[in-house]
Amino acid sequence: MELIGAQKIWSYFGEQTNSMNVSTQTVRSGPGHFVESYLDLAKKVAELQFKNREHVLVFRGQPKDYMTRANKVPRSLLKAKIFRLEGSRIPTPKILESRFKKLTFAESELQNAYKIERLEGSDQLRRQRILRWAILQHYEVCDTPLLDVSHSLRIATSFAAHKNTGDSAYLFVFGIPNLSGAVTASSEAGLQIIRLASACPPDAIRPHIQEGYLLGEYPEVSDFGVESAYQYGEMDFGRRLVAKFRFNPKPFLCDEHYPLARDDALLPSGRRDPLLDITSRIYAKLETMKF
Repeated sequence: MELIGAQKIWSYFGEQTNSMNVSTQTVRSGPGHFVESYLDLAKKVAELQFKNREHVLVFRGQPKDYMTRANKVPRSLLKAKIFRLEGSRIPTPKILESRFKKLTFAESELQNAYKIERLEGSDQLRRQRILRWAILQHYEVCDTPLLDVSHSLRIATSFAAHKNTGDSAYLFVFGIPNLSGAVTASSEAGLQIIRLASACPPDAIRPHIQEGYLLGEYPEVSDFGVESAYQYGEMDFGRRLVAKFRFNPKPFLCDEHYPLARDDALLPSGRRDPLLDITSRIYAKLETMKF
């Protein structure tokens, strides 16, 4: 994908009190701009959206900031799970091949289950591999070349605080092209964006509540053979990073004026979700197999 920092972006970083014109590499290598409250975070994100108006901002919350050690200057590593490190090492071709075989098998199982259950969207799922990836990624069935993000600042912040017992959490802000329809593909940015609410049937409530989107390479990395068309370092969504915020999750969770979403709201279980049932069965089957 193209590097968003090839042009300067407006961002908060380090201990700077005002937003500044910087490169994305500066943002990635910093410790994250600390915010005291959700309101403080929301105000700064609003300013960044106003100043970076050529991009749509989407968010990802994490309990940790995983930094690469491959370069002299460490920086945030924001790769899709299928390309993440094996321990502390870059995955070998054999490991990547195994991951893609597992993904392909899970796709086949998902298509078959859609037919049996007669779920809406079966034709689209069969035609568009990116939609199959989106469902498998969102329901955490197996590794895919996609990265979860949300259009909701509150939801992304809630995920950063989800089961986080430490005193630090991170919110990553990405700049993406303008959205259009269920799948937006941008050849200029080398990026495609999938809106989960349009990819999943209406009975699958989680994607709708979480306002979820997924980011992927364009053209897509369809299998291990195509992976060679990309450099490993290029397949990192940190290249689209606008800002990195750091906060203490405890006061955020206790803020009565701007409450974060609780666990049962993020992952509702009170009603039947046919996709959750299907993906749980696929996950269990994958756990018994070797690839």
